[in-house]
Amino acid sequence: MSAQHEAVPAAMPVRGEPVRRREWRAVPMLLPYLWEFRSRVLAALAFLVTAKLANVGVPLLLKEVVDSLDTATAVLAVPLALLVAYGALRFSATLFAELRDVVFVRVAQRAMRRVALTVFRHLHSLSLRFHLERHTGGVSRDIERGTSGISTLLSYLLFSILPVMLEFALVAAVLYAKFDWRFVAVTFIAVALYIVFTFFITEWRIAIRRRANELDSRANTRAIDSLLNYETVKYFNNEDYEARRYDENLKSFEAAAVKSEASLGLLNIGQSLIIAGAVTLLMVLAAEGVAANNLTLGDLVLVNALLIQLYIPLNFLGTVYRQVKQSLIDMDRMFRLLEENREIEDRPDALPLPPGGAAMIRFERVSFSYDGKRQILFDVSFDVPPGTKVAVVGPSGSGKSTLARLLYRFYDVRGGAVLVTGMDVRNLQQASLRAAIGIVPQDTVLFNDTIYYNIAYGRPDASREEVIAAAQAAHIHDFIESLPEKYEATVGERGLKLSGGEKQRVAIARALLKNPRIMIFDEATSALDSKSEKAIQAELNRVARGRTTLVIAHRLSTVMDADQILVMDHGRIVERGTQRELLERGGAYAQMWALQQQEEAERAKKTGAQPVAG
Repeated sequence: MSAQHEAVPAAMPVRGEPVRRREWRAVPMLLPYLWEFRSRVLAALAFLVTAKLANVGVPLLLKEVVDSLDTATAVLAVPLALLVAYGALRFSATLFAELRDVVFVRVAQRAMRRVALTVFRHLHSLSLRFHLERHTGGVSRDIERGTSGISTLLSYLLFSILPVMLEFALVAAVLYAKFDWRFVAVTFIAVALYIVFTFFITEWRIAIRRRANELDSRANTRAIDSLLNYETVKYFNNEDYEARRYDENLKSFEAAAVKSEASLGLLNIGQSLIIAGAVTLLMVLAAEGVAANNLTLGDLVLVNALLIQLYIPLNFLGTVYRQVKQSLIDMDRMFRLLEENREIEDRPDALPLPPGGAAMIRFERVSFSYDGKRQILFDVSFDVPPGTKVAVVGPSGSGKSTLARLLYRFYDVRGGAVLVTGMDVRNLQQASLRAAIGIVPQDTVLFNDTIYYNIAYGRPDASREEVIAAAQAAHIHDFIESLPEKYEATVGERGLKLSGGEKQRVAIARALLKNPRIMIFDEATSALDSKSEKAIQAELNRVARGRTTLVIAHRLSTVMDADQILVMDHGRIVERGTQRELLERGGAYAQMWALQQQEEAERAKKTGAQPVAG
């Protein structure tokens, strides 16, 4: 029987790594899961041993059947009883093998569940920097392969490699007891040659497989990235371009896969040659014994049956070895995700944010750079007293949105400190800090689920009435009710079924439902038309009352009532004050205001709308 074709290629290694990696480290990492279900593991092993004993017993019983039938004085009842016993043994081998799988399946599935959950939690704990740089397709494929590799590894190690070793020992014992040393020697040499040949050829094939793995992951990443950016592809009419790029990756993978399959054929031929040679030699020895009357016809049948039972599972050793190697590589790739530096971690002595009402925010001489090459903030200092609204305005790239990311502690400041209620955010537990902050981001990304789910995500334990109240406050309830499926309507991948303004209002409803102590509006009404903006702006102003609010805005008309307005340019605060004070000063803010008023007036002439009063 030829070795089976390979399954999906294993995950690619990181470039620059040595060929010999720490794949086997995955085995001790799985031991705690085996120990947790040690009673099940022991029961499965007991069933395994019983099945193998029954399996080896079948040829022994078959010998007796043949010898009894070969005897001229055989009584019919004797072979009939032996045949019944023969059938019972065959059934027992299958029965205990199946019982073994039934008992062990919970161990494998629980290990897959625990490890997948651990990796999932770790990915969520990694910094924003990691998620901005990662390839979603590659990471998802690594997790998918790694978790399935756990089940494969456990099954093959315990129920393929161990049974072959056990069966070889039993067969060798029977051959030694029933025949002379030559039978044992031929069997041992054949098995040793088979294992060595399989090992070296498979190791040679790993380089070919890894190339195929890399190309497979690259093609998968290309496809997912293209589908995630479906709208962009359509905007620029680049469907054929994307198809060509995807096909280039598939073409390279095709060539590598063909080479891998050809090398598999070489492995199968070598394995079959070793097995065929050993079986032929042993059958010659047995036939000579029968001809010399040293062995019976039943002995010949026994040798043949024992070797077939041994070499059938042994013939799968190449497949088993490749699958184990594949599983180890897959799991190693997944476990390396657990080694990714979290960058932002709670300190051992981190404290929860003290309870209370509106919180005080303070930026003290904050300097920051994302990559150490280009500084974003320079010595930024300002306060947001409890219950007040502070607005930050300025041109794109001035560092406005970075302030919100630092307040959320997506990154740690390089210099200075960000304080909430007088405590450095680096000394606070991240969960308690973020629980106190609600944000309406400029670019709203929604889950591919229902509108209700996306609003309720702000507070998953909220009642349906509270979710609807939040939607009404965000002025999106009427729109939702106009949909055929109402709140159960799905929003599509990243919310593509909704317009920009509708997504923005879902985000506002979600933030309102969270009911936080600190509110951040990052261009919260940027995607809305003038009429909707005025309605929602009034609601945001109502929501902001009694809360500490940081508003990041482009339209100055939305921040006229702020207690303080900060004007940023190139990472520095160049002006600060109220609307009136900044206009009277005639500086950068006054120039921005005049420019926007002029734009509003020109737009009003075209549409007939009333410009925003200054």
